[in-house]
Amino acid sequence: MAFKIFGRSNMSEDISEPEHEYVEVNVMDSARKKEGHIGIRVEKLNEFSDTDKILASVRKGEVIFLKIKGLKEKDIGELKRAVDKLKKTVSANNGDIAGVEQDWLILTPQHAAVQRD
Repeated sequence: MAFKIFGRSNMSEDISEPEHEYVEVNVMDSARKKEGHIGIRVEKLNEFSDTDKILASVRKGEVIFLKIKGLKEKDIGELKRAVDKLKKTVSANNGDIAGVEQDWLILTPQHAAVQRD
């Protein structure tokens, strides 16, 4: 059975039985770090103490998408302190840091950079 992705479909085709295709993903294989690939991690900043774990991941060469909303809602002063620590450490390691919207930061190691246009 053929389906058109764009445009009008032919209503005379039999679409009563949908076909399902499943792709099996081996999580263990995708979790291994491969040479030439950059690890990307999504983290949350809920406490100032979370900065050490986040910076350790950046030092290992991973790109971090960091959700700062939790600490922002809890204590804006602690958030400013945490972001200052992240900026200083990432910059000292020749990495990059950028804000995305109001609740997210991107931190990169030295071999990656945030493209700004």
